[in-house]
Amino acid sequence: MEEENAAPNTGKKHDSDTAADLERVTDYAEEKEIKLDVENAIQAIGEKHQQELNKKAQREQELAKVKVNKEDIELIANEMEISKAIAEKNLRENGGDVVKALS
Repeated sequence: MEEENAAPNTGKKHDSDTAADLERVTDYAEEKEIKLDVENAIQAIGEKHQQELNKKAQREQELAKVKVNKEDIELIANEMEISKAIAEKNLRENGGDVVKALS
């Protein structure tokens, strides 16, 4: 009778070990998939950030081509009570038009 009781316990232990092994394999696969998803997301964010930086640099180059007078910058800075750098940027963004920059 003891032999009959020993056989079912061995089967249960074997099933338990198999289930644990299967769980480890699926956990590994899930972790690998999550890691790949995270890496792809990080890469996509990096690419998006680089595109934004390129657009900003291109915009800055376009603004640098706009001709502005120092007198206009000083006028805008005094009238709007802002720094000359902000006044210059505002003037450049408005195509060098003082009236648009002041409005």
